Amino acid sequence: MPTLAHDHPKAMARASIVIVSWNGRRLLERCLPTVLSQSYSEFEVVLLDNGSTDGSAEWVEAHYPSLRLIRRDRNLGFARANNQAIQAARGRYVATLNNDAEPDPDWLDEMVSALESSPTVGMCASRMVRADDPSIVDSCGIEVDRAGIGWNRRGGEVDRPEEEPYEVFGPCAGAALYRRAMLDQVGMFDADFFAGYEDIDLAWRAGRMGWRCLYVPSARVVHRHSSTFKEGSPLKGYLLGRNKVWTLIKNYPWPQWLLLSPLILAYDTAAWGSALLAGDPNPLRGRLAAWKALPRILDKRRSIQAAGKDLALCPPRSPVRMWRTQRRLRRYLAEDDDREEGGEG
Repeated sequence: MPTLAHDHPKAMARASIVIVSWNGRRLLERCLPTVLSQSYSEFEVVLLDNGSTDGSAEWVEAHYPSLRLIRRDRNLGFARANNQAIQAARGRYVATLNNDAEPDPDWLDEMVSALESSPTVGMCASRMVRADDPSIVDSCGIEVDRAGIGWNRRGGEVDRPEEEPYEVFGPCAGAALYRRAMLDQVGMFDADFFAGYEDIDLAWRAGRMGWRCLYVPSARVVHRHSSTFKEGSPLKGYLLGRNKVWTLIKNYPWPQWLLLSPLILAYDTAAWGSALLAGDPNPLRGRLAAWKALPRILDKRRSIQAAGKDLALCPPRSPVRMWRTQRRLRRYLAEDDDREEGGEG
């Protein structure tokens, strides 16, 4: 077992693993043993309990007294809670890990090695596979296309071996590694987002400043998808709708917006329109709420656009391919809901 930095209070951990948990005791029972079995030496674990009412914090105190436990009396949201945990962490590299994720023993070692391969690498993305069927990919990093759509790379596809790390837009924050120097320069997650799109927004801001993200195929994590927000959750639909608009307002280049706005609006209308036809108004409600905060988000945009350079986004995926991927994902998650006893996190 590695030497935890908590055992030496004055020691500066080289890496910190940050976990935010809300009512996730059953998930932590699976997650924490894998975290503490990492082959990488001298790291710390910072666990922020996000206002849980299921006895999670008390259970962690009793079973894992060496962890640094931070307790909050209410749910701060994924973004703000992670920011507070990152601020409390001591590592020069900070890994964010969902409580429904279970990393392989060499996960952190592989991620740190990739991050240290170049001083311009500020982020690393894990190879995340589904817990119920590890032959299926959950995420191999994130991408954003010119239609303003962000997605998990290869999500729902059959896993295939890849050997060398390669560059992607950004990491899924459910199992990511960040260089603290990068976070010091570009800032952490936007706390106003609460949850959803905060990793895309951060990766976009970092990319503008010249930081790169490597996808690390050898850094494998088993992930129980949507354990906190089930697919179809009204709050999830609302937050994703709102935060997508905020992300684009903050980061999308104006020249490309003027050229591609019909494409962006068409894809986005199809997204909330199909949800509305299915009886779910929340994606539209989120988008409308986003515009109410326009002055504040434009202030953020001015600060972001004052430095760095615009990123080249990938071409839009075909609507047919997007529909097939989403249908495959919805089918899998519906089956997963039937199998699970009930997610927490």
